[in-house]
Amino acid sequence: MDKIKEALSEIKRGIAEIIDEEKVAVLIKNYFEKNENFYVKAGFDPTAPDLHLGHTVLLQKMAQLQKYGAVVQFLIGDFTGQIGDPTGKNETRKKLDKESVLKNAKTYENQVYKVLDPTKTQILFNSKWLNELGTAGLVELATTFSVARMLEREDFEKRYRSQTPISISEFLYPLLQGYDSVALKCDIEMGGTDQKFNLLMGRQLQRVYNVGKEQAVIMMPLLEGLDGVNKMSKSLGNYIGVTDDPNLMFAKVLSVSDELMWRYYELLSAKSVKEIEELKNGVKSGFLHPKSVKEALALEITARFYDEVKAKAAKNEFDKIHKQNDLPSDMQEFTLKAPIWIAKALVECDLSTSTSQARRDINSGAAKLNQGKIEDEQLQLQSGEYILQVGRRKFAKLKVI
Repeated sequence: MDKIKEALSEIKRGIAEIIDEEKVAVLIKNYFEKNENFYVKAGFDPTAPDLHLGHTVLLQKMAQLQKYGAVVQFLIGDFTGQIGDPTGKNETRKKLDKESVLKNAKTYENQVYKVLDPTKTQILFNSKWLNELGTAGLVELATTFSVARMLEREDFEKRYRSQTPISISEFLYPLLQGYDSVALKCDIEMGGTDQKFNLLMGRQLQRVYNVGKEQAVIMMPLLEGLDGVNKMSKSLGNYIGVTDDPNLMFAKVLSVSDELMWRYYELLSAKSVKEIEELKNGVKSGFLHPKSVKEALALEITARFYDEVKAKAAKNEFDKIHKQNDLPSDMQEFTLKAPIWIAKALVECDLSTSTSQARRDINSGAAKLNQGKIEDEQLQLQSGEYILQVGRRKFAKLKVI
């Protein structure tokens, strides 16, 4: 019984909501007492080629569940991805072409095994059964839910009231996601809190289609990005990508605030609830410094997506730059023609996103030339070799000819 309680405590850590917790408890109990496995589904639409740590919040929780008997059904929505999930969108999403979806899906396959146990993971594509569903099956599926119920969904309701167009295909999306649960006969479905409507659809359709079970639902919170305010997003630039190079990944984790660090520990670390509590007490008592605890998290996350050797090398590189004020050993090199305006040079060297941003970087003191602050935003660089820097992590070698 203690094992079951401990397992449930680990599973509940960091989650936003569980629907049918009793079922989850029974599944765990059956694993410990009868060695019975159960199936946990999570769907990912391959709308972009790379995952970031916000996506891995789900993966981490699924990896925890694998320790207690779960077989993960990692579902790549190659069919539904061509429609696009309307959740949280205020306009109809553009339809992705099949080639892009399949290309992105392949990168997902390569990335998920950095977190999940390959021996307890099934990678599946929903085109397998949704293509077979056919027109008659799709019409039958569409009869299981009314338009009125569909408009109860908050984002659909807002768009309907504001007379923003909603395509029929967007109404089909949650139905198709729910049908995935019918096809896979999963015991638990996982998703973010913004997916609640779609996740509950799976429970309903399992009843309608007499699957013989109703999936429990585990919802995870949306991970805050590096700014500690907005959810992690590539479009906001506050993300840590799972394909970021080790040096950048390590530095980004270290850049989070001391307060946000605990949120990352809770949602991303493989450490147990007890171990994290011990770290918190150590920091609170003054026995542990927050920076050393944060470094341990940065090492853990970097090692997960690379290995311990590369993670330690990233730490050494970070220490070299920030503690000894040395330059990084590996910098991108650029060649430009003289004369070149300093703001333009910062943009061409991928250190600033625009000349306007470059000028802001210069005026704020964030931009450096040969490790000294740039005083003149109108500076013209003549022939020579330079080290450009913006902030603490972005460097470039520039040769002006």
